[in-house]
Amino acid sequence: MTPSDAQDPPTPEQREREALIDEIEETREQLGATVEALAQKADVKGQVQEKVEEGKEQLHRKQDEVTATLREAIRKSPVQAAIAAVAGLLLLRRRRRRRRR
Repeated sequence: MTPSDAQDPPTPEQREREALIDEIEETREQLGATVEALAQKADVKGQVQEKVEEGKEQLHRKQDEVTATLREAIRKSPVQAAIAAVAGLLLLRRRRRRRRR
């Protein structure tokens, strides 16, 4: 290759070749993304596991929220909290008796 060859503008065939190479690269990337998305959809076990983890996180957040609320209620009014606890225990006992029948 001579120094003048490096400065020559690309020929139409070279430009077309480069455009095709770029298009092939883009198509490969799109195909890879599509295959990955399809693989995730086909991974039912993974999806179930993900939903279980989301449910656990949501349950833990709710548990923390309820615990904080109960602690605040107990702190403010221990007598009312005791009454509510007894009522809750009675409801649980009643529910268990109904299930046994």
